[in-house]
Amino acid sequence: MSIFEAGMMVCFGASWPIAAYKTYKCKCVHGKSIHFSMLIMLGYICGVTHKLLYSLDWVLWLYLANMAFLLTDMILWYKYRNNPAPVEQKTPLEDDAIIDEVE
Repeated sequence: MSIFEAGMMVCFGASWPIAAYKTYKCKCVHGKSIHFSMLIMLGYICGVTHKLLYSLDWVLWLYLANMAFLLTDMILWYKYRNNPAPVEQKTPLEDDAIIDEVE
């Protein structure tokens, strides 16, 4: 068991629940790459395989937890992939500021 591997998994793992929550709340996946997520999932699968074959320890559970959160985010990506990107609305104050800069 490596404390550094566990630390890496905890740091990476902290981002997946946040990403999945943000995807669920805004129901928009604009700017997300499913291919990037698939590549990370492949890395986790390789890590789990290594743990099962050569170095079985508690860090395996961190890999599995990360995979579960990443899979949740990927499922949300497929669910919301056809939703339009959010439209940024300008306030009248922003338009006035632009006109003032031009003058």
